[in-house]
Amino acid sequence: MSAVMITRKITRKWEKLPGKNTFCCDGRVMMARQKGVFYLTLFLIVGTCSLFFAFECPYLAVHLSPAIPVFAVLLFVFVMAMLLRTSFSDPGVLPRALPEEANFIEMEIEAANGNVLAGQRPPPRIKNVQINNQIVKLKYCYTCKIFRPPRASHCSICDNCVDRFDHHCPWVGNCVGKRNYRYFYLFTLSLSLLTIYIFAFDIVHVVLRSVDSGFVNTLKETPGTVLEVLVCFFTLWSVVGLTGFHTYLISLNQTTNEDIKGSWSGKNRVQNPYSHKNIIKNCCEVLCGPTYPSVLDRRGLMLEDSCSSAPSNDATTVPVNKSSNPATQTTKSSAPLIPNEHTPDEAKPSIGSGTQKSSSSPKEEKPSSPISPNTVAPAVIKESTH
Repeated sequence: MSAVMITRKITRKWEKLPGKNTFCCDGRVMMARQKGVFYLTLFLIVGTCSLFFAFECPYLAVHLSPAIPVFAVLLFVFVMAMLLRTSFSDPGVLPRALPEEANFIEMEIEAANGNVLAGQRPPPRIKNVQINNQIVKLKYCYTCKIFRPPRASHCSICDNCVDRFDHHCPWVGNCVGKRNYRYFYLFTLSLSLLTIYIFAFDIVHVVLRSVDSGFVNTLKETPGTVLEVLVCFFTLWSVVGLTGFHTYLISLNQTTNEDIKGSWSGKNRVQNPYSHKNIIKNCCEVLCGPTYPSVLDRRGLMLEDSCSSAPSNDATTVPVNKSSNPATQTTKSSAPLIPNEHTPDEAKPSIGSGTQKSSSSPKEEKPSSPISPNTVAPAVIKESTH
C-alpha cells in the first residue's frame, strides 16, 4: 500500500512568469535574454570615459580648469544611472490572462460574433473604446489571451505585451515602454552631451599640445586621444540623431511604434487622441508624469503543491481543501485616469444570444470594465497569487 504525500514549496512569482526575460537579484532586475549588445554599450561608454579620465583630464585640469574633470565625472555617473535604470526595470509588461479568464473572454467573443458559418473567416477580435471623442481599437493578443490596452503591443523578442510600447532597444537590453521611457530618453540625451563634451575637449587637448610639441608628435604621444576622437566621431551622429528623433516624438506625444505604423498619419488622417496640441503639455506628460507601479509583482510569494507516493500500511485518502489556501485567490483592480473614456453605444456588441447559451452553464459570468490607456492595471489583467 502507498500513501500520497503533498509537499508545499514557497517560490517567487518571477520564477514562473512566462515570456523571454531573465531575472537577477531575486527578481529585482528584469532584462531581455539577448544582452550581448548591452555589454557592448557598457564597454564603449566605460572604455571611452576611462581613456578620457586617464589621458586628457590631468592635462586639462592643470592648463585650463579643474572643473573639467569634475563635470565629466558627474555627467558619466548620470549616464550610467539612466542606462542601468532603463535596462534593469520592468518596461510595463502586462501579465497574461489566467485560464479561467481566457475562457471567459473566449465566451464573450463567441457571444459577440455569433455563429460563424463553415468556410467563412471569423471577424477580427477587436474592441472599440472612445478616447477624447475618438474611436480607438483594442486588438486581441492570441499569446497573452487579453485585449491589449491602447498603445500596447506585443514584443516578439521578449514575448510579452508591453503597455505604451515604444520599441525594443538591443543597446539597453530591454524593451522601452510606459515605465522606463523617460529614463531611456534621459539616457540618450545625457549620452549625447557626454559624447560632445569628450569630443570637444579631445580636440582642445590636441591643439594645446600641438603648440609646444607639434601636431605629429602630439598624435604619437597621445594614442588614446586619437582612439577617443574616432569613437566619438562615429557615435556622435547616431546618438544625437536618436535624441533628436525622440524629442520630436515627445513633442507630439507619440511613440516609435505609432510613428512607424503611421497610426495618426495614415489615409484617414486620424488625429492623435493623446496629444494635447501643445508641445509643453506633451513634454510634461511624458517626462514629468506619475511613475506607474509594476503590475507583475515579481517578488510576490506563491505556493506550489507537489504530490509524491510513499509506502504506508494505511490506505486512507485524505482530501486536500485547496480553497483554504489564500494564495489561490485572485485580485483585480481598475483605475481609469481618463474621465471621458468610455465605450460608445454603437460599438457595444450584442450578447443576447450568448447570454442564453451561458445561462445553462454552471460558470458564473463576470462583469467587464472599461479599458484605459493610462490605467495602472487594466481590467483584463489580474494579479494571481497562487
